Amino acid sequence: MPTTEVVNLYGAAWSVYVRIVRLALEEKKVKYGLVEVDVFAETGVPQEHLTRHPFGRIPAFEHGEFELYETGAIVRYIDDAFPGCKLQPTDPRARAKVNQIVGILDSYAYRTLVWDVYVERVVLAREGRLADERKIAAALPRAAVCLSELNRLSDDREFLIGGDVTFADLYAAPMFACFMQAPEAVSLMEQHEKFVSWWKRFAVRDSMSRTIP
Repeated sequence: MPTTEVVNLYGAAWSVYVRIVRLALEEKKVKYGLVEVDVFAETGVPQEHLTRHPFGRIPAFEHGEFELYETGAIVRYIDDAFPGCKLQPTDPRARAKVNQIVGILDSYAYRTLVWDVYVERVVLAREGRLADERKIAAALPRAAVCLSELNRLSDDREFLIGGDVTFADLYAAPMFACFMQAPEAVSLMEQHEKFVSWWKRFAVRDSMSRTIP
């Protein structure tokens, strides 16, 4: 499989899920192009993007003639197709924990931490609009459960699981880059020292600074 073929990622730099893929590419040291796509354009999802992703979401991915969409599929392909560090543990239990954390982030944390807290509190304020305080209040107990479980499941090491970067870190970091901007994050996070330590270390990685929206 030729790894020298052109790699293009289609999406928006501000997107959490686009950033997850960009982090995987950066950690694997894969050269790629980011092609900006506005799926929230007034005229709707651009027609050419619907040929890449019929559901009109981001990201979409190309490696030469090979096309993919869905973040989970893309990052696993990147890990398997390109040389460099491995982003999935070989030990079955460690790999299962990575997949469990990714599942928690996908199913519970993303909507709660990013849309219900960060977007409401930070993005709307930036746009001069009022937050929906009821939505934030309802999200905080769910956020607390997410943080508690992520803290419990993570190892007390440099990365969330084991001694090397994995999908667990790559999924969590873009979500927390958003969530940590909300004032509500301070009191929720102070109870989870292990997770706070991880965030302080991971937030300053080269891959994070190269993918800042």
